[in-house]
Amino acid sequence: MKTILVAACALIDPDGRVLIAQRPADKSMAGLWEFPGGKVETGERPEEALIRELREELSIAVKEACLAPFTFASHSYMDFHLLMPLYVCRKWDGIVVATEHQALKWVKPRDLRSYPMPPADLPLIAMLVDLL
Repeated sequence: MKTILVAACALIDPDGRVLIAQRPADKSMAGLWEFPGGKVETGERPEEALIRELREELSIAVKEACLAPFTFASHSYMDFHLLMPLYVCRKWDGIVVATEHQALKWVKPRDLRSYPMPPADLPLIAMLVDLL
């Protein structure tokens, strides 16, 4: 089974809310809510991928020093195995705008379970609740 490396980020605002993004209609698991991020390309470090993805998906600039490694998910789907490091970020430049997702929401960690998410994202919720 192929392993895919995806970097994800829990952007946290001053009120302690976490940003989640709704997957586009034309992608697998369409309509589910996820932590922003994306695939790590060949020759790219997870931090570099996350900086690139946050710029492309949300129109924000994040410095590597502002990305704190937090935890990771390891989940087997039918066709691949997903390994996903989750970083926490509390500082970025720009205003968050949905350029690729259907919608964005700032959510209190305790309320994250009320949003349908991909199976790999679900175990990350408890960690964020404990953190915040």
